[in-house]
Amino acid sequence: MIRRCADFTAFCAVMAALTLAGCSQEGFQLEEPREVSREVAATVNGEAIYTADVEVEAVARGLVVSGASLRAEDEAYKQVLDQLIDQKLMAQEAKRLGLEKDPAGMRRLEMAQERIMGNLLVESVVAEQVTDEMIDRMYAEQVRLQQVNDEVSVAHIVTDTEEEAEAVWLRVQAGEAFESLVFNHSNDSATRMENGDLGFVSPNDLPDPYPVVIANTPVGEVAPPFEAEGSWRIVKVKDRRTEPPKTRDEMRPEIATFLTLSEVSRILRRLRTEARIEEGGGADYAPENAPEPSAKALTGDEL
Repeated sequence: MIRRCADFTAFCAVMAALTLAGCSQEGFQLEEPREVSREVAATVNGEAIYTADVEVEAVARGLVVSGASLRAEDEAYKQVLDQLIDQKLMAQEAKRLGLEKDPAGMRRLEMAQERIMGNLLVESVVAEQVTDEMIDRMYAEQVRLQQVNDEVSVAHIVTDTEEEAEAVWLRVQAGEAFESLVFNHSNDSATRMENGDLGFVSPNDLPDPYPVVIANTPVGEVAPPFEAEGSWRIVKVKDRRTEPPKTRDEMRPEIATFLTLSEVSRILRRLRTEARIEEGGGADYAPENAPEPSAKALTGDEL
């Protein structure tokens, strides 16, 4: 999990944009820009379907991972190509029937184009802004933040007065075992029978000033008495442990996703600030040169 807060509204807007972009849960695949292949996979009534079309569609459908080789003899290739041929046939038939000139059809084509352009913008952000250098920097930050949350094994003695706590601490400094003093001097019933052991805890989960005291006490040492929550405490730091961080490769998809979300969010904020946005009041709007709605009904023979 990326340890950083984000504005919820902006996050939702970005997630909506990325949903339209068809981003996978595995994160974004960063690739070098490459030329679009003009190699023809098939022609349908003289119109080409390119090998690159098959590859892009196979990735979009999750049949192959981005960058993987896809050969003509592969089952996934054949499956996608067959579907693209059907799609091309249906599109050609729709054009023959004049559906691309229908106002409703034209509007749907416009919306599809807007989605595609949004997808291209997101892909551009990934290629240009989410660099290996940025991922390395974010990974180092995540490792550092994780180390802040190390767990510490501690034991404590709780007394009512500062004088009693001071006397117990001096006995520890004189060489008596911390554990041997817990039963007779600590009034914490929850830990008296356990040598004062609190187990492994996150220092930030303990009341102040425990976190500061623990941070400044080496392993095996006993800190001087301090007051917390109306009583006096003596703390022994027994051990520290750090959960091994995920590797860079393991965190890379998550970091790439986070960085892309941040960059697209920044772009959306700028675009909304610069744009003139007027929400309609219900009045009809027709673009200039819009064709008249088609009154032609399709017959069964035409379909």
